Amino acid sequence: MEKIINIDGKQVKFKASAAIPRIYRIKFGRDIFKDLSSLEKELKKNSKESSIDFMSLEPFENIAYIMAKHADRKIEESVEEWLDNFDTFSIYKILPEIIELWAINTKTQVKPRKKFKA
Repeated sequence: MEKIINIDGKQVKFKASAAIPRIYRIKFGRDIFKDLSSLEKELKKNSKESSIDFMSLEPFENIAYIMAKHADRKIEESVEEWLDNFDTFSIYKILPEIIELWAINTKTQVKPRKKFKA
C-alpha cells in the first residue's frame, strides 16, 4: 500500500507492507506496533501541536523515514539526512496520514469462513 503525502511542497511517497515491522525492528531495535499505538494515543489526547510529548517525535520521525525509504530506495541512509530535506515537519499534518496508511495495510482483507456444524 502506497500513499503520496505533501511535505513542505514536496510529494513524498510512503509505503506500508508486511516488511515494515521487520525493517523498523532491525534499523531501530523497537516494535513499530507499540510505537504507532503510543503515537496514536498521543495524537488523540492532544489537539494542539505544541502539546505533543517531545519523546513522541523520534518514533514518529523514524516511522515516517522507514515508510518513505521503503517506497523510495534512493532516500538518504539516515533519518537525520532525510529530515534535512524539509523546512518544517508538522506531526499533526503527517502523522494521521501515516497512521491511516498503516491501518489500511493491516486491515484484514479475507472474509471469515463459515463455521462448520459438527
